[in-house]
Amino acid sequence: MFRSIHQPVVIGTHHAAALRFGDSRVLALLSCLVLFRLQPRGFTNRDLRHNVAPIFGKPLNSGQMSYDLRRLRLHGLVERIPKTHRYYVTDLGFRAALFLSRSYSRLLRPGLASLVPGHQPPAPVPLRQAFERLDADIQQAWEAQQIAA
Repeated sequence: MFRSIHQPVVIGTHHAAALRFGDSRVLALLSCLVLFRLQPRGFTNRDLRHNVAPIFGKPLNSGQMSYDLRRLRLHGLVERIPKTHRYYVTDLGFRAALFLSRSYSRLLRPGLASLVPGHQPPAPVPLRQAFERLDADIQQAWEAQQIAA
């Protein structure tokens, strides 16, 4: 699932750019998808645009939101309600949005912030220790690769 969302997709003659993890616009879209899962009638371009803009920090026009909706649709995260201009969040879309937005805000952002001294309060001890183990394992793998080459 992670790989399919984070790579460009081609369906027939339709091409959609990747939804890159960590991109602020993608994270804003995913956060809103979680909210719109609860809408029984679905949501429109305008609904999504008005909710994404404050999270993203910049106003988006309807063309930009159409582009994002197309990417979300071709990746299978939303589907268009037939004969309307409304969309609903698919099961995959809800699970992916929930997982990716939570993992970024609860794991990656605090973990990376703990690496910058004085930038934010350090991450909780278990999280900081996990990042230190990950860093040591990456360094060990890198050194093993250099020796083998």
